[in-house]
Amino acid sequence: MKIARVETFLVPPRWLFCRIDTDEGVVGWGEPVVEGRAEVVRAAVEVLADHLVGADPLRIQDHWQVLSKGGFYRGGPVLSSAVAGIDQALWDIAGRTLGVPVHTLLGGPVRDAVRVYAWVGGDEPARIKDEITAQIDAGFTAVKMNAAGRTSPLTTPAETAAVVARVAAARETLGPHRDVAVDFHGRFSAANARRVLHEIAPLHPLFVEEPVLPDQAHLLAGLVAASSVPLATGERLYGRADFLPALSAGIAVAQPDLSHAGGISEVTRIASLAETFGAHLAPHCPLGPIALAASLQVAFATPNFLIQEQSRGIHYNKDADLLSYVVDTEPFRFVDGQALRTELPGLGITVDEDAVRAADRAGHAWRNPVWRHADGSFAEW
Repeated sequence: MKIARVETFLVPPRWLFCRIDTDEGVVGWGEPVVEGRAEVVRAAVEVLADHLVGADPLRIQDHWQVLSKGGFYRGGPVLSSAVAGIDQALWDIAGRTLGVPVHTLLGGPVRDAVRVYAWVGGDEPARIKDEITAQIDAGFTAVKMNAAGRTSPLTTPAETAAVVARVAAARETLGPHRDVAVDFHGRFSAANARRVLHEIAPLHPLFVEEPVLPDQAHLLAGLVAASSVPLATGERLYGRADFLPALSAGIAVAQPDLSHAGGISEVTRIASLAETFGAHLAPHCPLGPIALAASLQVAFATPNFLIQEQSRGIHYNKDADLLSYVVDTEPFRFVDGQALRTELPGLGITVDEDAVRAADRAGHAWRNPVWRHADGSFAEW
């Protein structure tokens, strides 16, 4: 069997899909994307396809090595995301060729269900209560929310109190037997993070995500030492070498993204590395169905897995949603806040190719907002 063709599809709301076709008719799908830079990743996939066409698709690890390391200049979100989507598609082909799900190829399942969480807003306490109540009614046992929007370099008492009020509203609605994760989104300085972590610790968040920017991993150890709140990071880290400083600093939760951090191949290695530090895996995934399907396959086979992000109803999904490009929605039917394991081959989903090709004809040019402080200076989004 040989790889015959590599195609990419720019599909709303902000995704990029990859289709790898073989000369024996087996097709695999992946999701290589950097949100806001999808067109750039598309070009990277096209360059990497020069290596793939005519090659054996089942040599997944060899392809990963060559695609990741074969160029003198390596790393970064664009290259690692391009490799990630290709890697997902190759694992999909392997599973479909052998008639087994990817989690079987990863050593077999260690669980029958994967706990998932739902996104809710972070704007005001009253709205949070309504949004969380809706997610509880839908069966979810965990939610995640933003801590704040644009944040001052050093928070005012009012800003800190507003964060605490929102998290308190979430905790009151959820009760003591459900979880809330709080995303700082890299918007806080280390000093701000230390202050806010202290204030929300009594509300027992499941974890706080990106307490500081990913290039400030040298500050994580101080935050870990200063707070009892479990800290998480990783959506903007792209390989084992990037995760090592964060894990050494004592983060509790590693959050690699299956569409950014080298795909299934590299994320399984990151999970094993995290396990040696006593850390858990909670893959980042506010993306589309292929990225989520890949994440779930890893979760089913990963002993130190904690919880899975998913994008049903997330605020980014305006023109399409998680279920817009799949033929059968059953793999994404969540029961009591969990995704149930199936034995469907490959990634376990059937992509609606007609819908994907139609969406690609329209395309998208999604860009993340650019925020500024009141004085006109740049603010972290």
